[in-house]
Formats: sequence, C-alpha cells, structure tokens
Amino acid sequence: MFLISLSSLSVLIYQKDNQKREIKEDLIELSNIQYGLFNVDEWRNILADIIAKKIDELEVEGKNKEQLRDRISSFLHKVIGDFEKRYFEGNKGSIKGFIKNIGASSFDIFGEMKQSIPVFTDQIIGFLDDPRNKENLKSYLKDKLDEYAYNTFSKLDYSSHDAIISKYNFENRSSTISALNIRLSTLQQASNNYKYILVLLAALTAAFILFTKAISKNEFLLLTLTCLLFLILGLTLPMIEIDARVSEIKISLLGEQIQFQDQVLYYKSKSIVEVIRLMVLQGGFDLLLVGLLVFVFSILFPLSKLFSSIYLIFSPSIKSNKLVLFLVNKTGKWSMADVMVVAIFMSYIGFSGILTEQLNQIEGLSSNINVLTTNKSSLQTGFFAFTAFAMLSLLTNNKLKGLVNRKTENKE
Repeated sequence: MFLISLSSLSVLIYQKDNQKREIKEDLIELSNIQYGLFNVDEWRNILADIIAKKIDELEVEGKNKEQLRDRISSFLHKVIGDFEKRYFEGNKGSIKGFIKNIGASSFDIFGEMKQSIPVFTDQIIGFLDDPRNKENLKSYLKDKLDEYAYNTFSKLDYSSHDAIISKYNFENRSSTISALNIRLSTLQQASNNYKYILVLLAALTAAFILFTKAISKNEFLLLTLTCLLFLILGLTLPMIEIDARVSEIKISLLGEQIQFQDQVLYYKSKSIVEVIRLMVLQGGFDLLLVGLLVFVFSILFPLSKLFSSIYLIFSPSIKSNKLVLFLVNKTGKWSMADVMVVAIFMSYIGFSGILTEQLNQIEGLSSNINVLTTNKSSLQTGFFAFTAFAMLSLLTNNKLKGLVNRKTENKE
C-alpha cells in the first residue's frame, strides 16, 4: 500500500512538474528581453506614441500662443532680412541687377513683406493648430520611424513568439503572459502540496530504517523500490533552475516615463537525463566523454546497485559472486551520489552568487535609469528527490549487510 501510494504520488509530481515546466518555458520565451527592452519594434511603437502625445499636447492658445507668435515672428523677420541682404548684394555689378535693386527699393517689396509678417504668423499658427495637419504630421513621423528602423536594424524572428500566443488562443503577448502567470501559480501550489507529502514519506522511510533493528527481505524489497522511485524522479526532473531577469526598468524620455517589467536575461533548467543527452548528441569528444561518465556514475551504477541488492537478498547463494559483490558494495563509493548532491548544491550557490553580483552591477549603470534586477534561480524537485535517494540508499545499504549475514547464518 505504501509503495502504491508513493508510486501514484511520484506520477502526479512528474506530471505537475512537466506541466509547470512547459508553461514556464513558454512564459520565459514571451518574457525574453529580445521582445521588450532590446526590441526595435517595441521602441518604435513607444516613440510613435510619445511623439503623437506631444503633438496632441501642442496647444496654440493663451500664453503658449503668444510665445509661439513671438518666435515665429522673429524667425520670419530674420529670414526676410537675410533674403533682402543677399538679394541686393547678388544684383551688384551689372546693369540688370542695378535695375532690379532700384525696382525693389522703389516698390519697397521687402518692407511690404515685413509688414505682412503678422499675417504670415497667424497662417502658420493656424496650420499647426489644425487637427488634420497634426494627424498628417503623426503619420509622416511614424512612417519615418518605420523607415529608419527597417533600414538600420535586422528583423526579429517572431515565429516562436507567435506560436505560443496562438497555442493558448490569446490576442497579444501581454494577455498571454498574464494568463500563463495565473496558470503557473495554480500549478505551483498543487505541485508544492505533493512535494510536501513526498518529503514526509521520505522522512518516514528514513525513520523506519533507522529505528528498525532487523528488516525482512520483503521490507528490504520495499525500501529498494522506494529508493528506485526517488532515483527516477531525481534523474528525470530538473535539479536547478537558473533564472536571471530585470524585474523593472524605468527610463525617462522626452518627459515621459517608459517602463519594462520582467525582462528575462537568462534561463536554463535541465534534468540529469537531459544534460547527458545534450552532451552526448550535440557536444564534441570532450563533452561526449563527460556525458558518458555522468551516465555511468549517476544512472548505471545506482541502478545496478539497487537491482543487484534485490538479487542478492532473494538469492543468497550468489554471495560469493564477485560481480554482484562489486555492484552492491563498491559501486556505492564509485557513484558518489552524496558527493554529487553536494556538488549540485554548491553549483547552485555559485550560480546564484555570480548572477546576483552581475545583476547588482546592472542596477548601477546609470543614475538616469531606474533598474531593479532579480535572481529567481532555485533548486528544483529533481535535486530534493535525488538527495532523498542518496540518503535512503546509504541507510538501506547498511541494513543490507545485516540482512545478508543473518540469512547466511540461518542457512548454516
């Protein structure tokens, strides 16, 4: 009954963790910084909105109107004055030019133009204040932004981005992210409840081993299969989740506040089996060798030890078999499961420390930009399951010696 309950619980944990992992990976992809802070399309839309807002806020009335009138009038006076000076200087040295200068002076052409400056000023102000012209200006600037972005930056591949949005039947990225966060939170709560029960069962199993003086072969079989379940979970579920992101960044541009949230810089989460597969299939000779070593020490030796222990208990006649004795007594040292657990834990601490330090440096890059970073790296279910296997395996192996010796004495 205990083994059935533990098996059912293991299946539930595996299913929930994989569902959670799938949603988390989709969420990470949509939250990647390439679609936000480092996305030219995003910045183009932001700048277009800011420019449109500034054009809408252009009010040609009251004090602003008088200031604008003075600036336009001064500008027109300067332009007409400069044109008058160039006109008279350019016509010097020829009879035709002399006649033009006399005519311009006689009819006071430039004087008339200067007197008409208030009329020109009102026409310009009226043009700027016309809603139709504002819309035309917005369209023109937006087209220019699109043109500059297209000619300057390479086009971003949105295939994965669009596939995820289509997968969950949402309209845009923001609504998809919000919905996935809710789903992930629900799955996380359910997964945590199952994990608490798993930890409790592991603790009860350890207590049974420690406080039971002598165990039967059926009890040993039960303990070995329990260790096997923890080993399978430890090998197939992720052990460490490395997650570095900018939780919030605020930038002031043209008097407007621009804000980005949850911009993922780096994310990686792999199980031992996935790491081995990756090194064997995609790496060079050095990675292939490391992958094979990890396979031997973390999978082959622990499994062979567990099955050899069962074989030894139910067939004590093979006690003198050197291969079985090696697998039972020696592979435990070679597999170094406890050392591996410590190494993984120290790796987590190291990664966490490095990421935190680097993210803190990002926060101090500029006083004009408000950056808040976060390190969401965490140990995952695979680590705790593998740790439970290592501890229970060591405890069970100690009981194995007493059980084998007792059966041999009874036989004699």
